[in-house]
Amino acid sequence: MTTSPRPDWQAPGPEPVAPGVHRIPLPMPSDGLRAVNVYLLSGPDELTLIDGGWAVPEGRAALEQALDQLGHPMSAISRILVTHVHRDHYTLAVQLRREFGIPVSLGAGERPTLDILTSRRHGRFGAQGAQLRGAGGADIADKVGAGFSQPDPDPPIWEQPDHWLSPGPLEASGRALRVLPTPGHTRGHIVFADEAAGLLFAGDHVLPHITPSIGFEAAPTDSPLADYLSSLELIRKLPDLTLLPAHGWVADSTHARIAELIAHHDERLREMAGAVASLGTATAAQVAAAIGWTRRRRSFGSLDVFNQMLAVTETFAHLNLLAADGVLTAAGDPVEFRLAQAGDPSAGPATAAAGA
Repeated sequence: MTTSPRPDWQAPGPEPVAPGVHRIPLPMPSDGLRAVNVYLLSGPDELTLIDGGWAVPEGRAALEQALDQLGHPMSAISRILVTHVHRDHYTLAVQLRREFGIPVSLGAGERPTLDILTSRRHGRFGAQGAQLRGAGGADIADKVGAGFSQPDPDPPIWEQPDHWLSPGPLEASGRALRVLPTPGHTRGHIVFADEAAGLLFAGDHVLPHITPSIGFEAAPTDSPLADYLSSLELIRKLPDLTLLPAHGWVADSTHARIAELIAHHDERLREMAGAVASLGTATAAQVAAAIGWTRRRRSFGSLDVFNQMLAVTETFAHLNLLAADGVLTAAGDPVEFRLAQAGDPSAGPATAAAGA
């Protein structure tokens, strides 16, 4: 059973999306996405939750109400499998473990990020501040540092998981899942494939209506966009599975959406190479300011500080991939980009990079 694209996917309550699988949207009151989907797997002997949600009272209440509609107390959850460490996926899982002793599992690739978050060494956006300065966005880094600094909550929202998940088979609620590493959105992002049932629990790797942010984490990698594009190709090699995303509606074809995401990044690579060609020499912040954002092609100046930060770091990731592919050269601090050779940047090199 799959559902059609619908604007009210954030509506509360459990929705059956496959035999033994319910999608449960949980609110994210301070985020533009408004909700995150968690998935309840009902088996003969256990209930498994895929992703935990954001540790806000509204989220916990929505999960409890959904479980009550299905005839389960919160304590009936046997374990929580988390696709990645972002707070809208991980922190409610930590809270539920404290309350009910429910074990939490996370992909092993998230260990460097979680080590930083649990040590409280660099502040909430320390890595992004350093990236922004290297990308020519020192003014945005200053605003982020001033506007988003806040005391750490007590108790802390970040803790180590009970289990680190490695690639390979995983049994959950009577299902034979396969853990697949899909770095890009975060360095340790994983998805869960149930090939027998034709389902992909995709987390933020493949989303039906937006493109996920790339490399927004406390311990970023050198080439998050290259990682992401490779991860999309990895999933495209699987049979075409029903897409069960963390944000948005259930969709019939994972392959169709992957093709759209690759085409989107291909176009953005060409667009950014063209902006560099027009500017002559440019930082990522200057390129970000020269192009449109969101489907509405909003100007960079119309974005709030948080989304300006995302825009500059995403632009930086695209430009670094173009430099690695030989389309651009990169030098200096902050890094300045220019065309590596004369020619039309929209012709072919950026397209080749997008398929790398």
